Amino acid sequence: MQARAKIQVNTNQVGADQINPYVFGHFVEDIRDHMEAMLAYPLADMDFESTDVTYRGLSGRWRPYTNGKSTQYAFEPAAARHSGHSQMVRIYSDDEAYAGIRQAIAVKQDLNGYELALYARASIEIKFVMAEIVDWKSEEVLGSARIDIRSHNWQHYAARIPVSRSCEQAEFRLYVPAEHERWRDHVSTGMLWLDHLSLLPSDSEGNVRKEVMDMTRDLNPGMMRLAGNYISAYHWQQAIGPVYERPCVINEAWGGWTNKYFGTDEFIQFCRDLQVEPLICVNDGSGTPQEAADWVEYCNGGADTPMGKLRAANGHPEPYGVKYWEIGNEVWGAWQVGHCNAEQFAVRYVQFAQAMKAIDPEIKLLACGHVQMDWNKPLLEMAAEHIDYLTLHLYHGYNRFGMNESTPKVERYKAMLSYPEWTRETVGQLRELFRSTSRYAHLKLAITEYNTMYYPNTIRKKLPNEHTLEAAAANAANLNEFIRNSDLIEIGSFSDLVNGWLGGCIRVGDYYADQFRGKSSGRTGHALTVYGTPTYYVMNMYANRDVSYVVQSRTECGSFKVNSLVPIAPQLEDLPNLDVVACINDGGDKLTVFMVNRSLEDTITEVELGEFAESGTAHLVELTADHYECINNVQHPNSVVCQSHEVSFLSAVVSCQLKGSSVYVLEVTRDRA
Repeated sequence: MQARAKIQVNTNQVGADQINPYVFGHFVEDIRDHMEAMLAYPLADMDFESTDVTYRGLSGRWRPYTNGKSTQYAFEPAAARHSGHSQMVRIYSDDEAYAGIRQAIAVKQDLNGYELALYARASIEIKFVMAEIVDWKSEEVLGSARIDIRSHNWQHYAARIPVSRSCEQAEFRLYVPAEHERWRDHVSTGMLWLDHLSLLPSDSEGNVRKEVMDMTRDLNPGMMRLAGNYISAYHWQQAIGPVYERPCVINEAWGGWTNKYFGTDEFIQFCRDLQVEPLICVNDGSGTPQEAADWVEYCNGGADTPMGKLRAANGHPEPYGVKYWEIGNEVWGAWQVGHCNAEQFAVRYVQFAQAMKAIDPEIKLLACGHVQMDWNKPLLEMAAEHIDYLTLHLYHGYNRFGMNESTPKVERYKAMLSYPEWTRETVGQLRELFRSTSRYAHLKLAITEYNTMYYPNTIRKKLPNEHTLEAAAANAANLNEFIRNSDLIEIGSFSDLVNGWLGGCIRVGDYYADQFRGKSSGRTGHALTVYGTPTYYVMNMYANRDVSYVVQSRTECGSFKVNSLVPIAPQLEDLPNLDVVACINDGGDKLTVFMVNRSLEDTITEVELGEFAESGTAHLVELTADHYECINNVQHPNSVVCQSHEVSFLSAVVSCQLKGSSVYVLEVTRDRA
């Protein structure tokens, strides 16, 4: 028989606490390929920071481009105030050949021209270099520019390279052409030095991909968090000011190089372009309270303050007004720089809080909390008066059930869809703790990281399960729990925004970054394809609704049980197949019902509207697919996307069929009285 369900909505019973739009926020972290995917630069090793791996004397991904057997490549010291290395190319006259460097890239058509930036010097007989973007298969030149070298000293050069068409298998080349008159001596001749080399498409916004910006705007995120494990070894002054002069710094958390092209000023511009609230996490691991206070002053101080003067000198005279600051990222974890126990963190937190609020008393401070109450209790006992928000990171995966890939799929599915029950358990414990004394009555919760994590299957080369319809349904149900607890939960940060390690909701190209192995190439070569995962569409569905308050609802439906292989809390029996939360807008004329069908059965569902509306046409947004393991990928980027339907209703009842493992938003608008 067809499964049936009933949802009764009572819009006369309205919650007292407004739903904060920050709960639909997102998160950027310099982790694996997150920055590389988010930023618009097609070239890597732009400052020649990496040592050679394959080709002696050439940095990172750069390769030789020469027709001369005697061309030499070497690292030399960087230019003054620069870091990394300079790349030297030496051409011997008896080769009578061109010589330079090349790198495989993907480019899109850009008739306005990619912006080429070059920092270079050369021996005096080298008069110019050529920059080309070429289809390396056909040798078709897609765009080129000549750069006249004006000095034996270091200078900045710039040019535009129009690109005639998109090409996934392109190559960038910069070289000294063979047309030069040849020199007879081998002393101080035929030498070219490069200290920076970058390309940026003309449609980039700041230095971010236009496609990423467009998709992020559509998410309507409310808040954007800058944080993560790398922050605890990150010194913010290393990533401000002229980019050439920013040091190349190892990413101590995730390996590789910290991206110096997305520092404080770029992050704030990113947030302003998106019209979202910034949230910055400070370095409490290897940093100091003074360093954190200086960061606050750099963002919020007037131009007459020391750090405000520095910001103004960097081209930003007006204060940024960053209100939300987080102290500590997963300090309870042994992987974190500055890891310590709760009592030690509480002492440290107070020192940071006092220093930061001395600069700007109006800022709101977030303290690193935990799902374990034996961390939260001593932290609050020692520091509650200095805390505005306690943070949680809620990652839901197989590990808590003792499951792995050999567990039957249906059992794994039910375990993953129990995500909101775990959130409810943790939030309930904190609610009880907050109510235990009036000292904690002011505290709110910020879920500054959350996602599905399919442990222990983390070492893999194929598309992660985090990108399936199943993951999207689990994350949607978890968002329902956030909304139900809107009196406490005011901030949410989905992890991550772009690529990253496993669960970035925007995907760029066919690279999948594994937790332990770093970035692995897919087999398709679709490096230019930018698309959303099913969870991207969940976030889009939720954040773009006109919702202000939770209203009372009651659901009658089937249920399921999670058969955990290890003892767990909470008890996961008799869980409703439908996870539902109903909301109303501030004007009282729009009802929104978020519905997640957590079962694998299609369910005919009647939504009883009560006194809200008798008849009319409802709007139904649906995220579904043929199977819960369906994904979007570079070959099929739109397999799982939102579909909209108009549904007529009579007698205050909307009837709709909710497909298994799917997410729905029902909107009913009535005429204002």
